[in-house]
Amino acid sequence: MIKSFKSDLKANRKNPQTLMVLFTYRFGNWVHYQVKNKIVKKTLWGLYKMMDLAFVRILSNGELHAQAKIGDYLHLPHGLNGIVISHKAVIGSHATIFHQVTIGGRNSLGEPVIGDRAFIGVGAKILGPILIGNDANIGAMSVVVKDVPDNASAIGIPARNLLRDEPKKENTR
Repeated sequence: MIKSFKSDLKANRKNPQTLMVLFTYRFGNWVHYQVKNKIVKKTLWGLYKMMDLAFVRILSNGELHAQAKIGDYLHLPHGLNGIVISHKAVIGSHATIFHQVTIGGRNSLGEPVIGDRAFIGVGAKILGPILIGNDANIGAMSVVVKDVPDNASAIGIPARNLLRDEPKKENTR
């Protein structure tokens, strides 16, 4: 939990509200998946639910469920602001998610799995049991209901895939 939160701190250093949201998520995720003692887990889960209500739902106007599996360095440039991430979603490391994005199920079929270094533009909707590849870009306001391969961009409603010739270059900061 601490290692993941430190990576989130590096990715979102200038936004304390986002850091509180990500701390709440990482804490809830740790309680859900790591705490084994039932009494301790129930107590900590109650604390998580209060933090979730205050920091995530009311102050940040979004949903980021503790059961979701999210890699390190999650970057939220505009905070959680209207972002909804399903409890069964899987998101890789170094993902960037802009405001008003929905990542969730469709007709109880399943939730998306998003690869590493994904870039998800403003207002995008990623719905259903689909796979978004590594280094994929999802365009603003796109509705993605089918798989997006590695190194591709998806744009439009419904989204269509545009393949890139070369993979993204590694960040050398």
